Amino acid sequence: MSATLHPTPPHPKPLAAPTARLALKTDGTSRGLLDGAWWPRSRDLQSELPALTDMLDPLWGRITRIAVNPTYWPVIPRQVPVHGHNVKVGWFTPEIDPHKLLLLSYSTGRWDLLIIPPETGAESAARLMAAASDYDGPPLTASALIAADARHGVAPTDEPLDPDEAWEYEGGAAAVSAAVPHQPGRAGRPSRLIVGM
Repeated sequence: MSATLHPTPPHPKPLAAPTARLALKTDGTSRGLLDGAWWPRSRDLQSELPALTDMLDPLWGRITRIAVNPTYWPVIPRQVPVHGHNVKVGWFTPEIDPHKLLLLSYSTGRWDLLIIPPETGAESAARLMAAASDYDGPPLTASALIAADARHGVAPTDEPLDPDEAWEYEGGAAAVSAAVPHQPGRAGRPSRLIVGM
């Protein structure tokens, strides 16, 4: 009797998940309507959220809930398994800006991130990340930032908005120049954390 031996095929090494592309305000208390920006690689929340929560859990405490507007997400799962726990995912149409992600943590609170569309070019995404994570930036909503960048291709602090976009501001202010005033004594501290770019 003869036996045929086949060599054991090598086990493929698991591919490391890419890190989340993220820019966050780092100065403790947040000012403005956004706490930073997230640039997902796709519109698949099931595959994108684990990398995001991996980055945020050590910084903000365990993320327990996430909410989005369903306008740009084809499928919204009820929950997403992440390392060691499940994150509940919800959606709200009128209450949440279509370009914003709401994150909740039992230990520390709530954060609002600009969602930069996955198809956005690197230069535009970098501008949007910088604007959303700027501590002294204007109080723009997520959609107002996206619209200003698409319209001008520059940081949205240079020109006033048209009347319809002005309502995107808190209080309906008529111009971007009504931004938060500069605070003295902040020169040596980094104002943002950028990851995965």
